[in-house]
Amino acid sequence: MSKTSANSMWGGRFSAGPDAIMEAINASIGFDQRLAPQDITGSRAHAAMLAARGIITPEDAAAIDAGLEQVAEEIARGDFAFSTALEDIHMNVEARLREIIGTPAGRLHTARSRNDQVALDFRLWVREQCDAAIAGLEALMRAFLGQAEAGADWVMPGFTHLQTAQPVTWGHHMLAYVEMFARDKSRFEDARRRMNECPLGAAALAGTSFPIDRHMTAAALGFDRPTANSLDSVSDRDFALEFLSAAAICATHLSRFAEELVIWSSAQFRFVRMSDRFSTGSSIMPQKRNPDAAELLRAKLGRILGATVALFTVMKGLPLTYSKDMQEDKEQVFDAADNLLLGLAAMEGMVRDLTANREALEAAASAGFSTATDLADWLVRELDLPFREAHHVTGALVKLAEDKGCDLPDLSLAEMQKTHGQITEAVYSVLGVQNSVASRTSYGGTAPANVRARVEHWKEVLG
Repeated sequence: MSKTSANSMWGGRFSAGPDAIMEAINASIGFDQRLAPQDITGSRAHAAMLAARGIITPEDAAAIDAGLEQVAEEIARGDFAFSTALEDIHMNVEARLREIIGTPAGRLHTARSRNDQVALDFRLWVREQCDAAIAGLEALMRAFLGQAEAGADWVMPGFTHLQTAQPVTWGHHMLAYVEMFARDKSRFEDARRRMNECPLGAAALAGTSFPIDRHMTAAALGFDRPTANSLDSVSDRDFALEFLSAAAICATHLSRFAEELVIWSSAQFRFVRMSDRFSTGSSIMPQKRNPDAAELLRAKLGRILGATVALFTVMKGLPLTYSKDMQEDKEQVFDAADNLLLGLAAMEGMVRDLTANREALEAAASAGFSTATDLADWLVRELDLPFREAHHVTGALVKLAEDKGCDLPDLSLAEMQKTHGQITEAVYSVLGVQNSVASRTSYGGTAPANVRARVEHWKEVLG
């Protein structure tokens, strides 16, 4: 098998370079080239600090900065030739910098290692994804708020076990997802706060003997502070694990609503109509409107959850500090972030374009004995029955209605009084679905007044 020439990056320690297989398994440039902007940003901050501390000359720092700016422009234009032989984004950038400015390029790596360099680059990238996820979640929450406000008093069935349980309002159902995505937003915000410490300057693992100023580079890169322990700095991937964990929970919420859209848009439910932008037809059945976007969103959770499990598995057995296993951290996070942000944007579009079938929703809410609990509550409140007895009476009335093939409001007063003689005509006031939802005024309840108040709350929060 042919050998490549000795790799100058490793210096004089190795007399021969890796063979083709080793080069292929060792190289990460195929995916970590996505970190180029972060790598160059970190290097520019590092060079400026080295000059400020007198570790390199101002002239070398200026040459490095100008050269890095040129490298960034080449990469942005697509003119940069990435090399697998140079393994990763760090060495690709440095090699090109050397071609541009010569000897001063070799001074850039003073007082740092690829270990703290990649920890910095990756942390900067994940921090950006947190910001993007937060922005995507805010846009999605606003889309749900629009639906909630429009349908604050529209009645629909609320389900448990996917069986009709009690009437609720469309607005209340939409607000449930606002609450879920608000928690997701807070998780990304919390993760961002925790990850906002700068590992640059930890060097390989023990720090450096050069008189660097880590607080300067941390501030220049938008971090709150430098990391406090050099060993932890280069071995920590908690920030990526937290991002993936938050992404997996968020994707679970996206998948749950996607599942509802699939069900609701079916001919059996007809609760909603998906816009043409997010539906497809069938190659053989002209009547079909397939909710493909929702189905694909439902499946995205598998990729994101898989990435989360994969990175936990990579990290679980690693002794301090850096091990090459950690090269396997990025592809998982890249893929998860891409799919999460795509999912948030797609769901926002689906929710904004969604048309609810108010008549079908109300008809479904009125069926399936959905006001049985209201009847039981009325028996407790008006006849002073113990709830367990009221539950029993209501169950008997439900059975009677089932046997007759009708709903509770269709039973005559005489029929109800055969089950319990004290029932009066006033009972019918609670058997309508509109009355039912209007009565649920407890904090967090489905009453239209509650919905409208909560919509206003979230509008104020989101600004």
